[in-house]
Amino acid sequence: MPGVGKSTLGVLLAKLTSRDFIDTDVYIQARERRALQDIIDVDGPTAFREIEARSVSVLRCRNTVIATGGSVVYDERAMMHLRSLAVIVHLYLPLPALRSRLVDFRSRGVLKAPGQSLRSLFTEREPLYQRYAHCTVDCTDLTHDAAVRAIMRAVGSSQ
Repeated sequence: MPGVGKSTLGVLLAKLTSRDFIDTDVYIQARERRALQDIIDVDGPTAFREIEARSVSVLRCRNTVIATGGSVVYDERAMMHLRSLAVIVHLYLPLPALRSRLVDFRSRGVLKAPGQSLRSLFTEREPLYQRYAHCTVDCTDLTHDAAVRAIMRAVGSSQ
């Protein structure tokens, strides 16, 4: 979900484990030379999903922590490609915690239906995250360091 800490925790995990790091949102923005919200606003949600799926599906990295945009979960091919590369970790935060973190929900490049609430997005995406994840890490009340340690434990037990 947006706001769960994928990018922040991904950077910390990569640093701690001496791995490369890719944030697919940044990768897409660099490839498209525009912000995610601009892509969504100008090209529409369907085009954004295609761009995101195509961008993720060309990744061929190993020994890399990848933080994806939360909407990549809508594309089965992209998710199966990611599963072939690595252990997929679902970072979970309950809705109230996400709400407190997402002060810019409307303008941060979140793929959602017009007027869709955070609650509705959460309800829609949670089952998809659970379907594709090898493991889930509940980040509720965890510091960044504690969350990274929890991810390392979860990944270790998933291999």
